Amino acid sequence: MRGPRLIVLCVMLLLLANHIHTARQGQDIRCGACRALVDEMEWAISQIDPKKIIQTGSFRINPDGSQSIREVPLARSEGNLLELMEEVCERMKDYGERVDPTTSRKTYERVTSRDGKAMDLSEAKLDSRVSSSLKYACETIVEQHEDEIIEFFAHQSDNVKDKLCSKRTDLCDHALKMHHDEL
Repeated sequence: MRGPRLIVLCVMLLLLANHIHTARQGQDIRCGACRALVDEMEWAISQIDPKKIIQTGSFRINPDGSQSIREVPLARSEGNLLELMEEVCERMKDYGERVDPTTSRKTYERVTSRDGKAMDLSEAKLDSRVSSSLKYACETIVEQHEDEIIEFFAHQSDNVKDKLCSKRTDLCDHALKMHHDEL
């Protein structure tokens, strides 16, 4: 009688361990996609001339004769941010996977330089499955958290990765956030 119970218990423990491992991998990819999305958005915003300004608001005349128009930097305008978000997930193809030998946690880093300089890719795994998983996770994040992304990037904010990926969306756990920041 003990034999079958022990086998069932072992199978259940293996299934639970597999489930925990799969859940952690899912969180690693979502966290990595969020952090890459923030990097890509920040870089794209930095490429726009900060002197370019657009007018937003209502162009109707108020009863008092004024208009509700305000000027905002083009780079941080809602329209520009929406346009950048349409393209940002395509850049996930420029990322590879690195596995920490101690913790087995996966991190994702850019493997294609923006300026043509050589990069150290010795520990990065370049795989189309990684790129497609990151792209899918990125698209899901953009779809589910569009308002939060616009909110953070519309106003210059410090430490967007931590605020957006960990605190607001809970896509990264604290231990993983600390590990990413060490890289």
